[in-house]
Amino acid sequence: QLQLVESGGGLVQAGGSLRLSCAVSGFTVDYYAIGWFRQAPGKEREGVSCSSSGGGSPKYADSVKGRFTVSRDSAKNTVYLQMNSLKPEDTAVYYCAANSLWGMCILGEEYDYWGQGTQVTVSS
Repeated sequence: QLQLVESGGGLVQAGGSLRLSCAVSGFTVDYYAIGWFRQAPGKEREGVSCSSSGGGSPKYADSVKGRFTVSRDSAKNTVYLQMNSLKPEDTAVYYCAANSLWGMCILGEEYDYWGQGTQVTVSS
């Protein structure tokens, strides 16, 4: 059974940092693209970042470039989203998702498997 579980969310002051984890089970993360998405109250879900399989380059939304970094740990079958210099507008539920694209990743919704989400709240 393919499963993704996010963790690491919480409440942080503006300017602070959080690291989200996406623990994967049922498949080897090395062979999958992993995307990070967020959905704020009253807004549509948006792609934040993604990590490619096969050595492809990561992608970032313009709103998080220079502040967020995606990485993966094959030994732990986990993908991380390091979020620095957080702003109140980063407040949202953050999701990770997986698809079998090889060598690239996308910030669109075309992912096959999704986690349940973790709440990130940034206070001003």
